[in-house]
Amino acid sequence: MPADTLLLALKAAASRVEAALERALPAEPTPSPLARLVEAMRYAVLGPGKRVRPFLVYAAGELTGADAAVLDAPACALELIHAYSLVHDDLPAMDDDDLRRGRPTCHRAFDEATAILVGDALQTRAFELLAEAPGLPAETRLAMIATLARAAGHRGMVGGQAIDLAAIGQQPELAALERMHRMKTGALIEASVILGALAGQANEAMLDALGRYARAIGLAFQVRDDILDVTADSQTLGKTQGKDAARDKPTYVSLLGLDAAQALAGELRDEALAALDGLPRAEPLRLLARYIVERPA
Repeated sequence: MPADTLLLALKAAASRVEAALERALPAEPTPSPLARLVEAMRYAVLGPGKRVRPFLVYAAGELTGADAAVLDAPACALELIHAYSLVHDDLPAMDDDDLRRGRPTCHRAFDEATAILVGDALQTRAFELLAEAPGLPAETRLAMIATLARAAGHRGMVGGQAIDLAAIGQQPELAALERMHRMKTGALIEASVILGALAGQANEAMLDALGRYARAIGLAFQVRDDILDVTADSQTLGKTQGKDAARDKPTYVSLLGLDAAQALAGELRDEALAALDGLPRAEPLRLLARYIVERPA
């Protein structure tokens, strides 16, 4: 797979998961007291986005021999959890942002109460999709639910966000910053890879290799985000540029400097590539590792 094919593969995965998300979140007929909530849910999920997490589900599933049809439910579940986290992160009580993916944030397009309910509803819908996922044995669905719950909960994404909020105005040690981002960003990226692999009935050695790959790219993704927050403009990012610095939040750039942060991203890319040595059909994952540290937004 040549490098320029990665963008086509990302677009193909995005198109597939967006069609599945349309089916998972049908519009509510009006008039209905639920119509506004569902409209806001669809606004948060079906707008523009890179769909990196669904891509990882499909790529890891393909590597382990899973049929694409059984990967739609976990791919949707990951994107729903990710979308819910963005909606809640943008709220005034959290990161207080007005722009997401180049559009007004959910609470700005609707209202704060609706945005809170959107996050709640997207989270529960994600687990409902996994519980009812067609073509997968019950034990696999249970393992997926447990994996995603751990990644999204207080030992993963939510816990990382709590640490992030507590760190405003602080200058933590590098190890503490890494722990926060492995939880806040990395845990869900790792879960994306593991859910795809579980769908393909991957053995323990393969799960271990893919887990090491995912942990490396999960942290690399955040390092690159920190770099872009100071080097890209708001239009390119699709969100407010310089927001972390304005809120005095610790980042890899603020702790290490720009050059050292860029070097760290490269080291993490190389770590991810090394984890894939010897795995078949891993070229999409290799290309994504490179893309993560080079992406423009």
